[in-house]
Amino acid sequence: MRNSIFGLLAILLAFGCSSPETKEKLPRIAIAGLAIESSTFSPAQSDAAAFRTRVGEEIFSYYPFLDSGSVDRGRAEWFPTLRGHAIPGGIVTREAYDSLVGVTLEMLKENLPYDGLFFDIHGAMSVVGLDDPEGDFIAKVRDVVGTETLISTSMDLHGNVSERLAQHTDLITCYRMAPHEDALESKQRAVENMLDRLESGKGKPAYKAWIPVPILLPGEKTSTRIDPGKSLYAKIPSQIEKEGVIDAAIWIGYAWADEPRNHAVVMVTGDDEKAVSESAEYLANSFWDVRNEFEFVAPVATLDESLKMALASDKKPYMISDMGDNPTAGGAGDVTWTITEVLKRPEFKSEDGPTLIYASIPGPEFVEKAVEVGVGGTVEGTAGAAVDDRFAPPVPLKGTVEFIKEGDRAAEVEVVVKIGSVHVIVTKKRKPYHNESDFTELGLNPREADIVMVKIGYLVPELYDMRGDWVMALTPGGVDQDLERLGYQRIKRPMFPLDKDMPDPDLSTQFIPASDQLK
Repeated sequence: MRNSIFGLLAILLAFGCSSPETKEKLPRIAIAGLAIESSTFSPAQSDAAAFRTRVGEEIFSYYPFLDSGSVDRGRAEWFPTLRGHAIPGGIVTREAYDSLVGVTLEMLKENLPYDGLFFDIHGAMSVVGLDDPEGDFIAKVRDVVGTETLISTSMDLHGNVSERLAQHTDLITCYRMAPHEDALESKQRAVENMLDRLESGKGKPAYKAWIPVPILLPGEKTSTRIDPGKSLYAKIPSQIEKEGVIDAAIWIGYAWADEPRNHAVVMVTGDDEKAVSESAEYLANSFWDVRNEFEFVAPVATLDESLKMALASDKKPYMISDMGDNPTAGGAGDVTWTITEVLKRPEFKSEDGPTLIYASIPGPEFVEKAVEVGVGGTVEGTAGAAVDDRFAPPVPLKGTVEFIKEGDRAAEVEVVVKIGSVHVIVTKKRKPYHNESDFTELGLNPREADIVMVKIGYLVPELYDMRGDWVMALTPGGVDQDLERLGYQRIKRPMFPLDKDMPDPDLSTQFIPASDQLK
């Protein structure tokens, strides 16, 4: 009997169960974060409703590596607060920012003290009247949790690392792939680096190297699918394998916001001063050395040239990226210039013309009319340009309703209207189209279409694998790929490639003091 009890106890302990005494020894770790990419070159604004928020225990559903039965879940006592994520868009209203941060701070106060905090952000949030929102956010978090708490930050590689953000975080990492197929892997790395430091008693790293690199490039030129981005990021693993280095990261930065923090950055953390400094300078110089080699990840052309190439091709589907209004980069998503130009073309006037799927344009009033007439009915109205009408007015649409879908999490209601040989997806609310199911659930077969035109930049993996061929169209909008047309006023200059003949910058290590040394 006694042996059975001991055996049962061993099994329970093996599965992560522990006595109250053991549980008290586990580190206490909070979770918080806000993530959005927001363009300051778009007239759109993002309010609190734009964020999908998870609060308390709901947060765990976002992180498979923190499932109830996972190893990492059992390594700490977790205190999730608020984690909000929004589709990229316009600048965040101050009211939305203050509200979401305020809720987070109040929840953090409820369970003090903390040994660690997982700070899960994107890094490219812009807020009305506030420079460096993530730096402001983490400073406010520090005011609540104190300087002893170890903060580990996870970011998108298109985020911005200001000196203030670098000061208040202890560990920091970012994605190493664009498209971001390693997003969850990177977040898990941030969590496990923190757990390892707490469990080992090593705590905060002795050294944090921060090197701003005066390069500002769009993601469509810095994809890790191709060189030089692929080779540049491939240099990171050898640096983190060095004794005395915890992690190393390269941020491309966010090109569509006009703020002093918008530029590339390299950061390395660790306990060996020489190793940390050498790795940071090696990565920063490696980035600078290949600055002239970055090209668009796919052929780029005007819209007219793109359509001519697509119409001449026998490869299906021919994908055209409508880049200037890409909602997943921060565009308003309702610029009508491209669809207006498409519908003017004689090739698409006949129902028997080349099949083109356009995804998408928001038009709540048009959607309402389409729902009223139903599938098979004729609908007429306008859509788009409610937010960004700088390049074209609302587009007039008249055609046959082919499909209606209600209940989509992002769009709420989607309708497909056929105008000539063009299938236009019109939504109640803006929505990015990244998956094959986004089309097939609307009765469309993108693989059989001659042309699929999507408001996107570089193709996400599922669309990339589906393409017969692909071109990125240089179209106007809040995330225009022609950076020189944007009219920066506040970024630090000189900045490559805006200042192509700038002298070589000083890329020597700047050591950032530990957070508990800040006054």
